Amino acid sequence: MAEARLYTEYKSNIAGQLQKEFKLKNALAVPKLTKVVVNVGVGEAVADKKVLDDVLSNIAAITGQHPVTTKSRKSISNFKLREGMPIGCKVTLRGKIMYEFLDRLINLALPRTRDFQGVSDKGFDGRGNYTLGITEHSIFPEIDTDNLERIHGMDITFVTSAVNDEQAYELLKHFGMPFVKRNN
Repeated sequence: MAEARLYTEYKSNIAGQLQKEFKLKNALAVPKLTKVVVNVGVGEAVADKKVLDDVLSNIAAITGQHPVTTKSRKSISNFKLREGMPIGCKVTLRGKIMYEFLDRLINLALPRTRDFQGVSDKGFDGRGNYTLGITEHSIFPEIDTDNLERIHGMDITFVTSAVNDEQAYELLKHFGMPFVKRNN
């Protein structure tokens, strides 16, 4: 089984560049991508259970992994929401599947976004993790746009071993993440 293209690129080039850039003595201190979490909240699932099934099949097609259904934690009467109702789904990607998903996201899906100018660099959390919001799931090539009933968004979180946002930014930049020009 062949390794993912981005993982091979990371091992051969990116890790060495980051080690020199941050003046790290230990190769294990070089930041790396730990996992990618794809999360979808489906508010309409309260009224119509079929909506959640559509979202589950879409996320499974996009990520190549079966999603886990997330349930509400508490009841909110104004939204007719009861504790324990299924209201979304999530997938945690690691290893080869994670790198292949990242490759497809950067090189195929993001450029298909309407009026794409790059992704914001404001999604970092202060601990080296980055969250990206996508408004249309139809940008992924695995989705058949002719048979779409509704369009939904998703949040994609990149969890890294970086100690700060600067290292995580450089790591994702080396992977090819198309950030908007930074305002320093």
